[in-house]
Amino acid sequence: MTTFSYTAIDSKKNIITSTIDEPDRQTALTSLTKQGLQPITLKEVDANNSFLKGGFDLNSLFGGGGKVKSASMVMMTRQLSAMISAGVPILRALNSLESHAEDKALKVILQAVIKDVQSGRTLADALGAHPKTFNDIYVNMVRAGESAGILDDILKRLATQQEKSAGIGKKVKSAMMYPTVILCVTILAFFGLMIFIVPKIGGILTNLGGPNAKLPSITLAMLAISHAITGFWYIIFPVLIGGVVLLVRYLKTPKGRDQFQRLSLKIPAFGSMFQKVAVARFSRTFSALMGAGVPVLECLGITGKAMGNIVYEEILRDAAKQVKNGKQLSEVLAATPLFPPIVSQMLAVGEETGQTDSVLVKVADFYDEEVDTAVNGISSIIEPVVIVIMGGMVGLIAASVMLPIAELSTSIQS
Repeated sequence: MTTFSYTAIDSKKNIITSTIDEPDRQTALTSLTKQGLQPITLKEVDANNSFLKGGFDLNSLFGGGGKVKSASMVMMTRQLSAMISAGVPILRALNSLESHAEDKALKVILQAVIKDVQSGRTLADALGAHPKTFNDIYVNMVRAGESAGILDDILKRLATQQEKSAGIGKKVKSAMMYPTVILCVTILAFFGLMIFIVPKIGGILTNLGGPNAKLPSITLAMLAISHAITGFWYIIFPVLIGGVVLLVRYLKTPKGRDQFQRLSLKIPAFGSMFQKVAVARFSRTFSALMGAGVPVLECLGITGKAMGNIVYEEILRDAAKQVKNGKQLSEVLAATPLFPPIVSQMLAVGEETGQTDSVLVKVADFYDEEVDTAVNGISSIIEPVVIVIMGGMVGLIAASVMLPIAELSTSIQS
């Protein structure tokens, strides 16, 4: 799909400047003509640098770009569901949402969606032209809702799923925030002590015992570390900062991301929490797609991409192959330890009763509560560990100070 910027004249002789997403230039011209517009200029957008070939991207220049906030997406989905349920035509509902949208990025996208729907495209196809905002799950559920005539119900499911997914994300971030902040504080405290406190202590000890005084090994080690940091800070700090930058960049590569995702499931305490998050996300996403009438194999493919973890994506990809060969999904998931037995058992009940979506919603709710419990458990574990680490660091510095003073006082008395 290519984005074109155009200037056109409408039926009331007003000049309109906007953008349109179409596969090629000719299709874009045809679409504009169907909307009753007379094109004056039509230029292709260069997505790499947000400039137009022969002009500028007006939406980007005036703040129309950027990522749509999750809260805005949830609100828009719920409002659209309510209006469609009340019998409001889709185009009128979209126009109402666009005119009242406070999120500038969402406003621009809704403008493009409205133009696509006006030109005869389905709502799902119009949303699918913006994959960064409307993912595969969203588009496929809308398409299924349009086909079955239950678009309002599907949009309610989508809004609920978005809220739950955002809630899980916040829980994981809250669990990770505390240890991250404490780790940063600990590192800053360590360097602060090594740069400002330990050198002064070393000077005091040298004055008390003289240049030939024998200091304990722990004191010599602390003084050596302090001397290295203060003497070679112009090497140490750039190396540390460069190492962090390289690590972050590596984790953003496909290989680095895959390795981190695999490792995250093996981290003590955190690994269990990440598994519960993944199970909750699988249950809710798969349930929503099944409830929308999306075929099982397609559900597995879409859910796998939405999991956010390469290990679970591979499991669901392999599960799709086995289901295609005639196996039950519950039987396939029972064979992997990354899905707890309750998931396969509940899924088997859903397959027997034909209520897979309802059963998996209950599983998702259960694991949402489990994630809450895991987050609280991790917080209770981290706090004493951090206290021990901070206490140990302070204790080492105190010992490196007190031991030589005790030895010096003993030598003076003798």
